[in-house]
Amino acid sequence: MRQRLKTTIATSAIAAALLAAGSVPALAQATLNDAIAGRAKSGSGQDRLLVDAKEIVYDNDKNTIAASGDVQMNYQGRTLQADRVTYDRNTGRVFAEGNARLTDASGTVATGDRFELTDDFKNGFIDSLRVVQTTVEQGRPLTTRFSAPRAERAEGETTVFERGTYTACEPCKDNPERPPLWQVKAAKIIHNNSERTIYYEDATLELLGIPVAYMPYFWTPDPTVKRKTGFLSPRYVYSSSLGYGGSVPFFWAIAPNYDLTLSPTYLSRQGLLAQAEWRHRLDNGTYTIRAAGISQQDPEAFLPSPNGAGDRDFRGSLETNGLFYINQNWRWGWDIALLSDKWFLSNYKIRSESLSSYYVKESISTLYLQGAGDRSFFDMRGYYFQTLSSSDWQKQQPVVAPVLDYNKRFTPSTIGGEFALDVNVTHLSRDAAQFDPLSIANTTRFGVAQTCIIFDPAQCLVRGISGSTSRASVTASWRREFVDPAGQVWTPFAYLRADSFWISPNFSGYQNPQLANYLDPGDDYLFRAMPAVGVEYRYPFIASLGTSGKQVLEPIAQVIARPSETRIGSLPNEDAQSLVFDDTSLFDWDKFSGYDRVEGGVRANVGIQYTITGADDFYANVLFGQSYQIAGLNSFTHPDLANVGLDSGLDSRASDYVGRFQISPNANFAFVTRARFDQEDFGLNRFEAGFRANFNPYLPVSTSVTYANYAAQPAIGFPLRREGLLGTARWDITPNWYVSGSVLLDLDRYLLARETYLTQFALNPETAVYNRQNVAYVSGMSLGIGYMDECTTFSLSYSVTPREVVRNSGERSQNQTIAFTLEFRSLGEVGYTQNLSGLSSEEGVSTQ
Repeated sequence: MRQRLKTTIATSAIAAALLAAGSVPALAQATLNDAIAGRAKSGSGQDRLLVDAKEIVYDNDKNTIAASGDVQMNYQGRTLQADRVTYDRNTGRVFAEGNARLTDASGTVATGDRFELTDDFKNGFIDSLRVVQTTVEQGRPLTTRFSAPRAERAEGETTVFERGTYTACEPCKDNPERPPLWQVKAAKIIHNNSERTIYYEDATLELLGIPVAYMPYFWTPDPTVKRKTGFLSPRYVYSSSLGYGGSVPFFWAIAPNYDLTLSPTYLSRQGLLAQAEWRHRLDNGTYTIRAAGISQQDPEAFLPSPNGAGDRDFRGSLETNGLFYINQNWRWGWDIALLSDKWFLSNYKIRSESLSSYYVKESISTLYLQGAGDRSFFDMRGYYFQTLSSSDWQKQQPVVAPVLDYNKRFTPSTIGGEFALDVNVTHLSRDAAQFDPLSIANTTRFGVAQTCIIFDPAQCLVRGISGSTSRASVTASWRREFVDPAGQVWTPFAYLRADSFWISPNFSGYQNPQLANYLDPGDDYLFRAMPAVGVEYRYPFIASLGTSGKQVLEPIAQVIARPSETRIGSLPNEDAQSLVFDDTSLFDWDKFSGYDRVEGGVRANVGIQYTITGADDFYANVLFGQSYQIAGLNSFTHPDLANVGLDSGLDSRASDYVGRFQISPNANFAFVTRARFDQEDFGLNRFEAGFRANFNPYLPVSTSVTYANYAAQPAIGFPLRREGLLGTARWDITPNWYVSGSVLLDLDRYLLARETYLTQFALNPETAVYNRQNVAYVSGMSLGIGYMDECTTFSLSYSVTPREVVRNSGERSQNQTIAFTLEFRSLGEVGYTQNLSGLSSEEGVSTQ
């Protein structure tokens, strides 16, 4: 009865001893090991050959050694498996047949009908070869596949596939013989492991088995390569101002830690656009530098200054960002963009990481230093804002440097509770004051910027002063929570806020003399202090719902005592112009959004909250409350330079009512609505509602809807009600295919009736008549379809996005864009984007 045999490579002396002992099976193994290894070794490690088989037969007449029955051989990190392995000592060749399988040290698996290899498994021929290579990307294993009727393996480094096929797609589970989604067929595919490159000769790209593209010769990095010198996917460009263009970027992997990408783009109307990107990774951080420039052949394709860059020959940009770690607590970095003009990035379709968002057209440059401790945080940075909109004036944009924020939390051992220290230091400057008219009748233009005809505080707001402003603010606060025997929760608190202002307004040049109507030229240093004490009271009534959850009814009352706010209107307001009074700010100690304003006077905030938590992640919450000015000056009835506080719902002794209703039956559905009701007639002054749903696993659809309705706030520049609806949805048609879309509806479309009403309102608000059109205007929308699997990503989208309000009408011009991307994993990616809006939709472009 045969038994399974195992052995490792042995010395010639051991083989001779086995032979002398007459142990034929063991002798055969030793001889096989010794022969295949080429020479006997007594060491250990990868150079030792391990053979595992059910039977080993030595044929002295043919000078062969054969192993059969689940044969497995391990040598130098390679594993050969087969039903039968024969070693021919005459030729030094190893033949493996029947379920033959060769696994490299890298994990690459080659299978075939028959292997013919040299004795070190590095060279040879393979019939019906199939190679599966597995890599890990973003934490998940991904595979690529080669196959060929016959292949040659050389030095364990290069495999030549005759009439080979390559794909990164998984075979169909139901029908493995069906062609994959895509594959490359070539007369010859050469996979060089040392170069980690795949070469294709006489190649055809097939989609679902149908040839779609032919390439006589090309090469790609193999899937294990993250970065490699070579050409990238081509890029195509077309616009009326640029003409037709294309580029083939070249990536140069100079070293493992730095590289350079060159992207020259030839444009038929403007010439050569040069682009380059340098990336460098160091021991403690990384940085990148991106540059672009062109000497325009046809500047007249763009509008002349100040509406375009038609008077420039050279245009370009220089951008850089970096992040470096000083130690485990401290880091510093930058994100800086220098542009020749505000239209360059959009005109030449330059990708930029400095853009704040699509709707706010500005490029933000910053340099920062950050530190974080156990319960502390430090951030110091500077900002430079470069406007990218034709209607904005660069001289009105502030340079903000530095902005320093520091906060520290700790628990004092004597009085308990939590003590907090917050520090903010800000310095900013601008060349020209920024005025905002409160009515159409008071609107004019100073160059490209909108400004006021009459510089009266009752008809014109100051969004930012010219000159420079510095402020240092320090807030020290303490709070502690007590729970009495009755279950009532008492939270006393106290804080002290101190602000120092250094103001140096510029009253000369541009529109700056008009600031004298708002600021006193003699005040250059001002100090403000605000001490406060208060207590918050909560009395939660808790009722158990058994195993399904609990419900809590909680009355809440808060009283804050402090002196009246000082210096209102004599100080600039740069960072506290956004004031929203709703349920989220009802119990804030200071309801202003920034440091330039500070709430004063004695105020009481009261409300009641009801909460239910149940099984299966059920959650519901209701809050309703109101705020009262008890004593002292109401900060929200006394406007500053931007009228902040007026029309806020807080500009009366008893505020508007605020409320919230939120319900989430489970983790897949949520609805929340919040509203502000007029304290006199309970009219709706502010309303927001949002719904989110994920219908999986019953229906592969997810959606969200947001609705907003805001009453007119003429004191801060919104004379008419605003109303809008945003909806988004995604439907996963199959595990791979999906469609998505969104729509932004402007429900207060006014057209020219809006301007007529505003003009009448400015002349006589009592006789103004507004004829609203009940038409929903599609301000923005998007539609898309996509496909994604283990080897292919495809997307096609159409989008409409709003642009600036056209002067003398309520309409907005729109961008209409179609975008297409197709990526074959490990092979390449192509993409195309085209603006469909016509010649006049792009800023700075001539229509001639």
